[in-house]
This record gives sequence, C-alpha cells and structure tokens, in this order.
Amino acid sequence: LPYGEEWRAHRKLLHTALSPTQVKEYQNMQEDIAASLCKGLLETPEDFMSLARTSAGKIIIAITYGIPASPAQMEYIADGEKAAYTFAKSSIPGKYLCDLVPLLKYAPSWVSFQREAREAKKLFMGIRRRPLEHVKREMKAGSALPSLSHTLLSSPPDDITYAQFEHRVMFVAGTMFGGATFLTFIMAMALNRDKQLKAQAEIDAMVGKDRLPTIGDRPHLPYVNAVIKETMRWQPAVPMGLPRRTFEDDEYNGHFIPKDTTIVPNVWAIAYEADDKYDPESFLPERFLDEAHYIPDPSEWIFGFGRRICPGRYLAENSVFILTASILTAFDVFPPECGRIVQEFRQGIGRYVA
Repeated sequence: LPYGEEWRAHRKLLHTALSPTQVKEYQNMQEDIAASLCKGLLETPEDFMSLARTSAGKIIIAITYGIPASPAQMEYIADGEKAAYTFAKSSIPGKYLCDLVPLLKYAPSWVSFQREAREAKKLFMGIRRRPLEHVKREMKAGSALPSLSHTLLSSPPDDITYAQFEHRVMFVAGTMFGGATFLTFIMAMALNRDKQLKAQAEIDAMVGKDRLPTIGDRPHLPYVNAVIKETMRWQPAVPMGLPRRTFEDDEYNGHFIPKDTTIVPNVWAIAYEADDKYDPESFLPERFLDEAHYIPDPSEWIFGFGRRICPGRYLAENSVFILTASILTAFDVFPPECGRIVQEFRQGIGRYVA
C-alpha cells in the first residue's frame, strides 16, 4: 500500500488498536492460552511443534476476532499459516520475473506467476473476510466475545463510512499472522541447557514455584528477557527484512539510489555484526545484560523500520514472553534421545524452524 490518505488511515487504526496501553487489555487472554499450551504439552509432548505453532495462532485469532477454541479457530489458524508461508515465498525480491520486468504483470492469466497471484489473493482475502464475517454474525446475535474487531466495528471513526472502516478492519486483522520466534526459542533451549537453567532459576527466585508467570512479571525477569532478545538476534524471523521501494531519487553515503529502486534491509547483517567481546555465532543472552558493552536491542530492528515498522510489535513481544516464560516454568527442554539436533529452517522472506 503506497503512502497516502488510505495508508495513513490504516496506520492510525493500527496504532489505536495496538498501542502499548491498548495491548494490556489482551494480557489475560495471552496468559490463558500460554497455560493451555502447557496443559497440551503435558498431555502430548510429542506434538510440541504443532502445539507451539497453533498457540501463537490462537492468541492472534482470540484477540483479533474473539473466536475461542473450536474447529473454526483451527481452520483460521491453518489458513493463516498457509498465508504466512505464501507471503514469505512471494516476497523474495526477484522471485518472479515480473519483479525485474514490470511489464510482465500484464502477462496472460495462464502464466504460472499469474495463477499463483490469483490463488494468493483468494487466500488472503479469505483470511481477512471470513473471520470478520463471524464477528459480525456474533455481534448481530448479541453473543460476540470481546475482541479487537468487535471494538473497532462497534465504534468506527466519524470521518469514514462503515464500508470503508470494515475494509480497514480486514486490513488490520490480515497483518497479524506470524510467530516463528517461539519455535526458535525451543531449539535454542535444547541446544543451550546452561542458559535454560539460568533462566529457570531466575523465574523460581522472582515468581516462585506455585504459579505460572504473568506478563506483569516481565520487568522483573531480566535474564528471561535477554534470552528472548538473543533468540530474536540468533535466528531472525525475517533475516532480510521486507523489501521497500524508493518513491524518489535519493543518496546515501555518496551512493545514488534512483527512484523505484528495490531496497532490502539486511537484518541478518545487523544480527551478526562482528563483535570483539561476544561471538555473534554463539547463543549468549548475557550480551544484552552487559551495560558496559552496547549492543542494539533486537526489538529496535527485528520488527522493521521507520513509518512501516510492525504496528503489532508490542502484542508480539508480550506473546513471545508469556509463551517462553511459561515453558521455562513448567518444563525442561532437552535434545532428542539421539542427542543430535538438526538446525533446519524453512527459508523464504521469513525463516522458520522446519
């Protein structure tokens, strides 16, 4: 979506709905889903990959649409995962020839990338529209549960029509699928038992052993927060960032950048910048606790940059924290019995544990 009135309206809506103050309203819901994840892992620990992925999706579906655990919720989560994979694959610059030769966007409909584009559009419109229609039906019946969509649809701004607002709510909801960091955390803990034990000891000391952590405990768990930051740095979910396009000629450090140039932020290079004190290849949460040695906080660059920074970052940070802290409290994470962990990731614009 290019800069303009519509883009500004979308961002205003997103910032209103996902501000640091507003996301506090969703904390109980996030904590309940984290507790449910722990229960599921106790019952079927062999399903941890599926449970971890769906827990991130449950948080998004519950907060965005107020849809509780149900077959419909799982269907929307599955669609969201498929959409995330499609987006990751299609967003790689140069993936399709039409990226390099724009005139090819007028190619016949039977060309392969045109077919893929139609299928992707249908998928994305579906994950925006169908859950929202569910909320509207529940609102009409008077049985809608609290949710972001319910709140926004109940009080649309005065300066736009309901139809315009509804479209923007679909845009808001459609931007909220994601969550590779949690599975990366599981891998990191299995590979770094000493860091896991240190984080667990901090939770035991600050929270105790008779309850699960809450998001309110987050400020009191610096080492757990450092583990999360290191997880984001060690394996960035979007290692090359999202492509941008210059809308006018520009210059940076003496380099001329013409209008309509595709710019790809190298997030991986930021994460793995050479450091004399801390090896970037090693998993070392301590690097973020060293006040004498500044290292950029991953939350400053992992969610994007500038005006297009991810508006859901505060919600995402809370979700990752509560899932991570709950797992550390309730479980020990070990490598498989063979003792060997294959660090395998599915690649696209995003990077996911395979």
